[in-house]
Amino acid sequence: MYASDRHVGPWSDSKHFVPAFVERHYTTYLVCVALAGWSLASYDFNLLVLTFPDIAKSLHLAPAAIGLLGFIIYAAMFVITFLAGYGMDQLGRKWMWMFCLTAAAVFTGVTYFVQNYWQLAVVRALASGFANSELAISITLVNEQVPSARRGLLYSIVQGGWPVGVFLASGVFLLFNHLGWRVVFAFGVVPIICVIIGRYWVKESDRFQHLREVRSAAAAGDQAQVQRLLARYEVNVSEATKVTLRQLFGTPGVVRRRIGLLTMVWLFYATSWVATNVYIAYWLTHYRGWTGDGAGRLLLICGGIGFFFYILGGWLGERWGRREVLVWTGIVTGPLNLAFMFLHGTVAVAIIYFLIYQATNGTWSGAGYAYWAECFPTRVRGTAIGWLGAMFTAGLIIGTALWTVLISITTPAVTWLVIAVVLGFGEWTALLLPKIEPGQTLEAIAT
Repeated sequence: MYASDRHVGPWSDSKHFVPAFVERHYTTYLVCVALAGWSLASYDFNLLVLTFPDIAKSLHLAPAAIGLLGFIIYAAMFVITFLAGYGMDQLGRKWMWMFCLTAAAVFTGVTYFVQNYWQLAVVRALASGFANSELAISITLVNEQVPSARRGLLYSIVQGGWPVGVFLASGVFLLFNHLGWRVVFAFGVVPIICVIIGRYWVKESDRFQHLREVRSAAAAGDQAQVQRLLARYEVNVSEATKVTLRQLFGTPGVVRRRIGLLTMVWLFYATSWVATNVYIAYWLTHYRGWTGDGAGRLLLICGGIGFFFYILGGWLGERWGRREVLVWTGIVTGPLNLAFMFLHGTVAVAIIYFLIYQATNGTWSGAGYAYWAECFPTRVRGTAIGWLGAMFTAGLIIGTALWTVLISITTPAVTWLVIAVVLGFGEWTALLLPKIEPGQTLEAIAT
């Protein structure tokens, strides 16, 4: 077995011995299944972006209706992600993983049958909400099962599923869009079902099962059993018996301080991300004179190469620490966004945007989401990560609202300056985050 996790793994409790090769094969399988799930969540989100024009034409939607649809989808993502996080701490990580992906498959398929705007809004809000919850659940379940010595690097591979999903969505759209947008969405159901089947062999988090046993023994007053269980994993029993929301926000200390700091940092990040990732094609075509095809090719190149920047972020996090990767990525984001304002040459714009894309996606995400898992104890990890996932969506809502207002009442330059540059400099708040040495067991970081 892995030396750093002698009693950690899907089967490796005190009653079982699992050969090292079995552990390695299971870890590989878990990472691949999680990568496939996050790739399909990205596929679902980006397929909607690609099919928006055809949907609007088919259902006779006005531009204002499209804008409202985006808000409805973001709102559903916010609520469902947070509830999925809470559900993980109550019902289990694997249970929520299976439920949310199954729901995403159902509503992705039902998209084929929508006939009007409100049907579309409800169905796509639910499909996107359940698909997006994949992020919070995989962060929790995968990081609780992979070995500590390579936790960040292994999870960065899962995060690389986002650009993989962009490629899948682009390929399916190009190959089958002539059959109509309904058929394009129908194609997304089959691979999701395959991933659901694949997850049948994924084990529930050993740490969550242990926590449930600790809670049961504490509720029964069996202190001897509690002490036996604590010899395996450390748990703050007095806190573990409380409602998870109270543990997060009601008790002063490390957990509340960390959730507050990460909320602030990710709100700055997500709000700024709207300008550099959501509206970037619009910006390039309307204010830099690029063609739609040119902007598309740039994004395709950035996304294709971007997979390896996720791995780079994970690798750097293992060597230097995940907080350090977040800090340096945050430090360069604001200046890069500022430089982007003043560039007009095609090559210069492409080079600077390539760097912006990798900073705001690959290296930040490759290190940042494993850092989430390390910041919180098992007793509250699901709810905390669900909350932070919801905060990312809240940042998207804020950024979209700011963009809509500022682009209407000011100039494009002011809009970019406020959202991409000023809020991008807000990522410097990552300097306030606690330093966590890589390679530690989760219980050594927080209980």
